[in-house]
Amino acid sequence: MSSTRDLVQALKAELKNAGLTYAELGAQLGMAESSIKRMFSQADMPLSRIDEVLRVLHLDIADLAARVVESQPLRRELSQEQEQAVLADRKLLLAAICCLSQWNFEQIVNTYAISEAELVQRLAQLDRLGIIELKPLNRYRLLVSKTLRWRPDGPVMAYFRTHVVDDFFSGDFGGEGEQLMLVHGQIGTGLASAFNERLARLAQDFAQQHLADQKLPASQKRPYTLVIAMRSWWFSVFRDLRRDGAPPLP
Repeated sequence: MSSTRDLVQALKAELKNAGLTYAELGAQLGMAESSIKRMFSQADMPLSRIDEVLRVLHLDIADLAARVVESQPLRRELSQEQEQAVLADRKLLLAAICCLSQWNFEQIVNTYAISEAELVQRLAQLDRLGIIELKPLNRYRLLVSKTLRWRPDGPVMAYFRTHVVDDFFSGDFGGEGEQLMLVHGQIGTGLASAFNERLARLAQDFAQQHLADQKLPASQKRPYTLVIAMRSWWFSVFRDLRRDGAPPLP
């Protein structure tokens, strides 16, 4: 349930979107600008006052509650049980991946051999799992981040290692827009986290570009998969050549 502070923060955002100043709001509510500022800065506002502000904005409490929900941070990791549930059904896994890619209902059924009834059933399962919020007309809202981090020792990564890695890396990465780089080096231990943060930002940029390009016609888009990894690791082929006293294996 939304707290009063959440509702007030959402109201502030709506005032900004409407281009309405505290002075203008105060004039419409019969309050001094200083009182309006104090009310918002302290996030102390009775529901009756929230209703008055909403009337000025031509919104209702349901609209505001929806704004609060949409502003909540998205989940960045699933539980072990959620991952297992997604993997238990191949078509459910397909629906989950398509939702993470923000495909709409029509795109999925037109691309894959899954019936409308089957897809509705899978979307309902994803809703129960807390991965999406299913809305009328088979629309949905993603409740997890586009850059969702699968559990390193979880079932999805185990599936990825068994079924996906060889398939993905079997290509020569010579096609348009493709690239494969392998860079080895030794860096200060404190810098590893900084590089990982930069890689995470790159993944976020890729995800945001995907969302921005949703409006492009299909003829102007191609599916790409970005895999980012960084690991402290010694190649097994050379391990027997390591001298005694060399730095320990990770």
